[in-house]
Amino acid sequence: MEKIMIVSDIHGSAYYCKKMLDRYKEEGAKRLVLLGDILYHGPRNDLPKDYAPKEVISMLNPLRNEIICIRGNCDTEVDQMVLDFNVLCEQAFLSVNGQDFVMVHGHKLDEKNMPALKDGDILLCGHTHVPKFEKRGNYTYVNPGSVSIPKENSTHSYIIFEDKFYFKDLDGNVYMEGN
Repeated sequence: MEKIMIVSDIHGSAYYCKKMLDRYKEEGAKRLVLLGDILYHGPRNDLPKDYAPKEVISMLNPLRNEIICIRGNCDTEVDQMVLDFNVLCEQAFLSVNGQDFVMVHGHKLDEKNMPALKDGDILLCGHTHVPKFEKRGNYTYVNPGSVSIPKENSTHSYIIFEDKFYFKDLDGNVYMEGN
């Protein structure tokens, strides 16, 4: 069974990017899905711990063949000039273990402006910095929260998808599951 890691909203934090990549290696995931907001913190957020976008670049670029990335509202053409994987894709599709994923950041395509979904699809979104797993009509909405700037009293988090969704903190502890 294939295993993928799903994360969002690194926002240039070298500290949390390193912790996330340590977990990625320990988890043994085959792919790293980044749901946007990789390098810049944005004007609405405080600087995350150890804000160092150049260090984040040097950590992520060696994994270019394992990364699937979606453009977030803080990602720009300048970011694409320094990152060796595509960061400007607004939407992507992935099939893992018989499950179809539609991936967006969530700032343009969201509940109000839905991407194309088939019955049973999983909609993966970042942007809100709040982890969620919700069945909504004929699809499931999944948000991993934020690696570096969690909101609404959530934890620094990521998701492992294998047989189901495992929401984990950056120490690898499961705090929520969904299937």
